[in-house]
Amino acid sequence: MFWVLVFDFQRILFSIHNWDKFQDVSWGDWFLTFFYSIRLDISMGAYLCLLPLVVLIIRIIHPAKWTRILFFGVLSFELIIVAFIHAGEINAYPEWNHKLTSRVFMHLSNPDEVFRTADYGMTFWFVIYSILEFVFGWKLAKLFFKKRKLDTSQSFLVRISTSVILFAISTIGLFLLARGGWQSIPINIDSAYFSNNHVANDLSVNSTYYFGNSYLLYNRSEIDDLMPEIDPKEAKEIVAELYNYPRKHDVRILNNNRPNIVFVILESWSAGSIGCLNDQNKGATPNFDALAEEGLLFTNIYSTGHTSEIGNSSIFSGNPAIPEISISLQPEKHRKLRSLNQDFQEWGYSSHYMFSGDLKYGNIGGYFMDHGFQDVIDEDDFPNGLGRGKLNYYDEDLYKIFIERMNNTKEPFMHCAFTGSTHSPYDHPSAKNQTWKGEEKDFMNSIIYADGCINDFLEEAKKQKWFKNTLFVFVADHGHSSPGVTYPNANAFYRIPLLLWGEPLKDEYRGKKMNKVGSQADLAATLMVQMDGDASRYPWSKDLLNPQVPEFALHTIIRGYGWVTNKGAASYQMDMQEYVDQSFSDEDLDVEMKKGHAFLTEIYAAYKEL
Repeated sequence: MFWVLVFDFQRILFSIHNWDKFQDVSWGDWFLTFFYSIRLDISMGAYLCLLPLVVLIIRIIHPAKWTRILFFGVLSFELIIVAFIHAGEINAYPEWNHKLTSRVFMHLSNPDEVFRTADYGMTFWFVIYSILEFVFGWKLAKLFFKKRKLDTSQSFLVRISTSVILFAISTIGLFLLARGGWQSIPINIDSAYFSNNHVANDLSVNSTYYFGNSYLLYNRSEIDDLMPEIDPKEAKEIVAELYNYPRKHDVRILNNNRPNIVFVILESWSAGSIGCLNDQNKGATPNFDALAEEGLLFTNIYSTGHTSEIGNSSIFSGNPAIPEISISLQPEKHRKLRSLNQDFQEWGYSSHYMFSGDLKYGNIGGYFMDHGFQDVIDEDDFPNGLGRGKLNYYDEDLYKIFIERMNNTKEPFMHCAFTGSTHSPYDHPSAKNQTWKGEEKDFMNSIIYADGCINDFLEEAKKQKWFKNTLFVFVADHGHSSPGVTYPNANAFYRIPLLLWGEPLKDEYRGKKMNKVGSQADLAATLMVQMDGDASRYPWSKDLLNPQVPEFALHTIIRGYGWVTNKGAASYQMDMQEYVDQSFSDEDLDVEMKKGHAFLTEIYAAYKEL
């Protein structure tokens, strides 16, 4: 309670100092920040209670007066750190427009820069707010933690036993509060998100928690020492050449350029598990295979990474991934990226995203809310009484609700559904009736179930009035182990499906296969060109339907990256500094991988500048 009140006092000071930022925030939303912030405040408070708890245990074992002094000393130290973090954030926010992050560590590495860029006013207010927050916390501590007479009558053995029991119970309690409960996915900054206005969300998110999380990200996101050695000027020239191709062409696959767009993000669907993309594993996906015969199938598409948050940001923002970095966890950076819904909304589209699990993972929900999706729905919004697995509701129910929501949406719209039944632990309704045997059988049986759900979904969709003017985009968020492809650093592990299907597709493109190498990040530019939009807003995304487009894809592996072209593929492990999977000829390896090194270098440089 002490820390929650301190954090709320900080929000009031932040609001006063940055009131001009709240012009588009209603009073209702402002008050709601104090409600939606509670879970993250409690989590951060639990972390901050650990050291004082240790002192209290010492006080039980050895009830001396100095333990009270030590308690207030520890509490004061924590209070000073919390006050400094928030006072810095109050002053930085008007310029940065985001919370205090790892960016501050880059500035602190050059203290002279800090003093030269901070005017006297910022220094003054930093001191004032630090003092105000410390004094408030000190007064509150005096009120909450009043002096008590020490009990010295108990034996030393009793005090030891009592302290052990209390420490065990308290530690377990703090652990649960810190992670946000028993649920599978620990609490994240997304738990405090509730608004499409990022200022309201920034106020709601606990500043100390956010700063600590950013510090951990900072330790992971600086990978300069692992980057391939290549001259920056040469890297820039190589990448410029990769994107030096004629942009205009007359390939048009749609009957009209303003259909409804329905994304189905397929959790973990790898090309190796799909019959129409892998001759060795026929039979698991008869319904998807039938759709491929009626739609436009891209056969050489790769996910940019190996987690869902990376896949989603790549699909909707056309942004390639970087090893060891998840940009969706860094709002101050991902907000500077474009998202497809922002272009669609300019054309009168509404935008909606739905997942049957928890969108706090990887801050996926926060990513879409920050980019202005009108609805971001997850398991908390699903009706009671539905059957569900451990991590999410079943695909069959997801699709039913998906249909209902589209029926209640005015056209044109962009609706997105992220499936979940193909994620471990694969506890879908058909899990006990396994028909696929052998390697990766649990995953493959979940694919069989999910494939049937797609068929039921589309059969129902065909009955709806919006169906004839709707383009369906089926694409996986990332790859997965499948029979014959289980090595997570193998290039084939990242090969995924991309299928465009629906009535707006011209007859001559139905049943056609496009074999050009690309990634899920190329989907953004491809759609923008077909819809007569400005594809240049997605500078790293390529138009896969352009006859002159170069063929390449970058994907990340565990502590490394892969580079795929029409001449082969190679995965490079950055710690080992060697190729762990490669199919280029000897004469092509150095030439092609130099392009990959250059591309990664330029992507990383652009990321650092965001």
